[in-house]
This record gives sequence, C-alpha cells and structure tokens, in this order.
Amino acid sequence: PLAVAAEARIRPHVRVTPVERSVALSRVAECDVRLKLENFQTTGSFKIRGVLSKLLSLERDELSRGVITASTGNHGLATAHAAGLLGVRAVIVLPEGANPWRVGALRDSGAELRLHGEECAEAEAWAREEARATGAVYVSPYNDPEVVAGQGTIGLELLREPARMDFLAAAVGGGGLISGVGGVLKERGLGTRVIGCVPENSPAMYDSVRAGRIVASEVRPTLSDSTAGNIEPGAITLDLCRSYVDDWVLVGEEDIRRAVRLVFEEHRMVIEGAAGVAIAGFLGTIDRLELNQDSTAVIIVCGGNVSPDDFEDIVF
Repeated sequence: PLAVAAEARIRPHVRVTPVERSVALSRVAECDVRLKLENFQTTGSFKIRGVLSKLLSLERDELSRGVITASTGNHGLATAHAAGLLGVRAVIVLPEGANPWRVGALRDSGAELRLHGEECAEAEAWAREEARATGAVYVSPYNDPEVVAGQGTIGLELLREPARMDFLAAAVGGGGLISGVGGVLKERGLGTRVIGCVPENSPAMYDSVRAGRIVASEVRPTLSDSTAGNIEPGAITLDLCRSYVDDWVLVGEEDIRRAVRLVFEEHRMVIEGAAGVAIAGFLGTIDRLELNQDSTAVIIVCGGNVSPDDFEDIVF
C-alpha cells in the first residue's frame, strides 16, 4: 500500500523506465535476462523516486523549513532536483573523500554543500544533528518508510511487464532499493527470488544481515561508490532485507569492472559501478540458482552517473 500511494504522488515527476532484454546476458545465463534501466531515470538513477515520495508526503510548513541530507552523489542529486521542483532550500552533506566529479555535479545542481566526516555514516549522523538544530527535514537515503516506498514503485512497474520474474537482482548499499522492490514483489506472492548484490569492499548490509544486527564494516575504495559506507544505527532496512532478500552475493572489483564493460560493449550504455555490482552479482550466482531456459531474471540497472575519466579507466 505504501508503494501504491508513493506512485500516485511521484508519477507526474518520474519516468516509467524501460525494461530491455539483454541478449549477451541471456546467452551467458542460458535464460531470459532483462534489464530495468533506471540509468534513464530523471537525475540518472532510481533515487529521485524515494526523495520525491518523502518530500511530497510532507506538509507545506515542514517543507518551508528546508531539507537536509547526506549523500555521495545520486541521492544528493535527486534531493537537489526534487527541492528545486518544489521550491525548497536543500543542504547536501558529503564525506570529505567524496568523488570529486560527483561533488562538482552536486555543486552545479544549486544545492548548498557541506563536507563532514570520512565516510557516509559520519556524514549522515552530522546531517541528522544539523536537522535537529535548524528544524530542517532530514531526508534519509534509505532509512525512511516513505523513501523505501518510493523505491518500491520500480516493483510496481515491473509487475506490469508481460514477462514473469523468477529472479530479481539489485545492488545493496543502505538497502532502500532492494527493500522497496523486494517488498512489493514478495507481498504480491510472485515467488520471485530476490538477490542482494554487495561490493566486497563495502559489505555493510551483508555483514549486518549475517550478524543479525547493524555492525560497522571496513569500507575500502570501490567502483561502486554510490553504495559505499556503513549503515546508521536503527536503520529500518536491516529487518526489511532480512525478510525480503533470499540470496546474498559479494562482488569483487574486477567483476564490477567486467560488468560495466560488458554493458557498454553489448548495449552501448554507460552505467555506474553500483549497476555493475548487480549484473556481476547475478552472473556470480547463476551456478546455484537452478536456472533453466524457461527462467526469467530481472537486473535493476540502478544508475548511470559516472565521471568520464572513471568510465574510461573502467572500460578502456
């Protein structure tokens, strides 16, 4: 129900993104593999869905106090865009080591930027404190029911596709995307097997699910910078991931690189590292998924925001 309400709110402002069959991936997996192309979404990633779901659920007097969030890029871009649509002041907090190209894109968006902490969890904690001090509304990248519901609208769009979904793979950082989409599919009783794909160099949700509680993980540099970082204490997505995700797979950096390159070579599309995690993660699980020629798998291509220099380093 939350996702249905979220879709009604955000529909005028977001795209119904295409689903495209991948001949190359279908050949490798020996089943029907389809890509949900959120890299074609407004601001270049799925994040606009969750942000607009949150902002459009607020009262006007709440919005008048402005919004604040923490982000290494995609969520910040979405927040800046949504705030601009609604005429709201936006402050974006980034960790000190954020990708310079993403920082530049955020600066060009018109939002006010603040740098704090060495990684995402520290920036999130500071942004929440600033929200309490100033009265601004904190917009979490994942730890909010309305944000999760917004990401779940991807699941509603997938339900309208003619092909069934035996498997669904998505990259996992804070878990908002896979919680929202997985929740919609599971609640419809489709029997879809949901695969959470996590970069080895930033495995916070994977480690937390295994521990049964939120734990701090070592965060190392990764091509999947938009899923990097630890999870804030009390995040609602831990229990959602434990409920809705059937399989987990860790993905190495070289596998991410190969996946991004494959999509460029076979589809002539630019995708970011996090989307490569989902593709590589699916390919890394095909031996244990009991796929056959009648199976259908959907991989969420979560975004396409990558700097030209980084993309060149990955692909060429």
